[in-house]
Amino acid sequence: MDLAEPLWAFLAISVVVIVTPGQDTALTIRNTLAGGRTSGIMTALGVAAGQAVWALATAVGVVAFLVASEPLFAAVKLAGAGYIVFLGGQSLYAAIRSRNTVNRLPNGARPRGLPAAAALRQGLVSNLANPKMAVFFASLLPQFARPLAPQFAPEEGAAFAGLILLGAVFCTMTFAWLTGYALAVARAGHVLRRPGIRRAVEGATGTVLIALGLHIATARD
Repeated sequence: MDLAEPLWAFLAISVVVIVTPGQDTALTIRNTLAGGRTSGIMTALGVAAGQAVWALATAVGVVAFLVASEPLFAAVKLAGAGYIVFLGGQSLYAAIRSRNTVNRLPNGARPRGLPAAAALRQGLVSNLANPKMAVFFASLLPQFARPLAPQFAPEEGAAFAGLILLGAVFCTMTFAWLTGYALAVARAGHVLRRPGIRRAVEGATGTVLIALGLHIATARD
C-alpha cells in the first residue's frame, strides 16, 4: 500500500482544521496582547500539550468511551463552554476597565502582563475542555493510523503507534501555526497595544470567545 496517500490526506484535513479560526486562535491572540510574544507562544504550547493528551487518550481508548457516554460528554462540553465564556468575559472586562487602569498608572508605566505560566495553563485547559477535539481525534485519527504504522511497530501495536504518530504530527502543526500567530501579533504589538486599538481587539476577542462558548454549550452533537 502506498503510505503517501493516507499521510497526505491526513495532512490536508489537519491543515484545514488547524487554520480555521476558533477558540485556540482567539485565545492565542488575546494572550499575546496581554503578555507579549512569550505568553502567546506559551499559549500555543499549552494548546499543543492538550492535543497530545487527546491523542494519547484516543490511543488507549478513553476518547471513544467519552464520546460514547452521552452524560460524560455533555459534562465535558458544558465545562469547556463555561471556561471559554469565562475567558471571554475576562477579555471584555479588561477592555471596559483598561482606560481607567491606564490613567491610574504612573507616567511611563505599563500594565502588568499575563504570566507565561498562566498563558500555558489557559491554552492547556482550553484545549482539554474543548469537546470538538474529542470528536476530531476519535473520528479522524483511527482512519489513518493503521495504514501508516505497521512498518514501525508489530501488528498488534500498529494502531497505537499510528495514533501516537499522527497525534504528534497534528500537535506539531498546531504549535507551529499558533506560534506564527503569536509572533505576528507581537510584531504588530506597538500598534495593537495602543489604548484604543487594544480595547477594541480585547473586546472583539472576548466577544468571539463568549460566542464560541455559547455555541459549544448549545450545539447538538
